[in-house]
Amino acid sequence: MLDAVIFDKDGTLFDFRASWGAWTQSVLAEFAPDAAEARRLGAVLGYDPDTHSFAPSSPVIAMTTPEIAEILHAHLAGITLPDLNARLNALSAAAPMMPAVPLREVLSALKSRGMRLGLATNDTEHPARVHLAGAGVLDLFDFVAGCDSGWGGKPAPGQLLEFLRRFDLTPSRVAMVGDSRHDLDAGRAAGMHAVAVLTGIANRDELAGHADVVLDNIGGIGPWIDRSAPSQS
Repeated sequence: MLDAVIFDKDGTLFDFRASWGAWTQSVLAEFAPDAAEARRLGAVLGYDPDTHSFAPSSPVIAMTTPEIAEILHAHLAGITLPDLNARLNALSAAAPMMPAVPLREVLSALKSRGMRLGLATNDTEHPARVHLAGAGVLDLFDFVAGCDSGWGGKPAPGQLLEFLRRFDLTPSRVAMVGDSRHDLDAGRAAGMHAVAVLTGIANRDELAGHADVVLDNIGGIGPWIDRSAPSQS
């Protein structure tokens, strides 16, 4: 039995395309006065506003909100970087999040095993808490860290190392669950099991070489634990 699981948020707990497609559309609606400008800024964000699709290299997929703000700021006039960052955070908090699975059911089942649950996101902490509260699961999390919480963002392992430190956890008895290489690389760097899910943009082939297992969604975590009994020390 693992002692804890720490999750990425976007593309892991929440379906990436449904949730962050809506956020990206709101960003374009805010800063693009017409369709041509929306396509121009969409290209900067690796997003096609006509097909509502993300390029695999889109900064929205894995970068922190401040990093996205810096990229976008170079293509906007009339707004300071701090103001842009604040506006992106506000739009993030307001973005409609579509759970990838029935979250309360899946996370409660893990808690019933006696596990600690954590969240490590490249979003900022306030929107992350808003999203978890909106999904009715904030109370199930022992730890919530955003890119602005003091431990950096992924793929660096700072958030994960703080989770380990705070609850005196053994890395080999913890799983990091995410939908991108940033998540999996952070998990590996922290000495954790790396579990990939397919509710983000990356496909199975892209993730398989970086994970212990690739699951369709987080609903498969409990069965995976029961099936594989990961080696622990």
